[in-house]
Amino acid sequence: MRSTRPRRPSSFSRPLADLVGAAIDPVLARQGFGQSDIVLFWEDIVGERLAANSEPLCLRWPPRGRGVADQRFEPATLVVRVESGFALELQHLAGLVIERINTHLGFACVGRLALKQGPLARQRANRPRYRPPTEAAVVAATAQINGIESEALRRALVQLGARVIEGRKPPA
Repeated sequence: MRSTRPRRPSSFSRPLADLVGAAIDPVLARQGFGQSDIVLFWEDIVGERLAANSEPLCLRWPPRGRGVADQRFEPATLVVRVESGFALELQHLAGLVIERINTHLGFACVGRLALKQGPLARQRANRPRYRPPTEAAVVAATAQINGIESEALRRALVQLGARVIEGRKPPA
């Protein structure tokens, strides 16, 4: 006969986020990050579009003075690697990015951004690659376009229609 008592969760189970943070924090501390929040939540902090073209590299803290009078807090410089074509745009958005980081962390941790242009280290396997529509989809879309006098508009509608046709799944 089976017991009707609900099973107690195992005391060994822990959320993966707890284990990852504990493992990553010492590595990131060597790069100037006091905690892993900036790296782990980069996309949440700066938004999907900025995160797709940039990644935080390290925090550079200003040198601390030896005297007691020089013990006031000075914010760090966040070094960000950015895709070459996107550097100018991120430079214009630097104030907004700094504000978002400091809001996320809860204090004025970052005072300025330093941009390093170059390819991003992480792989972008989930980023869809452009591929032109198939010839069959173009033919099917062309057949549905009637009465459009403008050649440019007709070409644009055929391309759009071909992508829509390719995106449809066949009925089951």
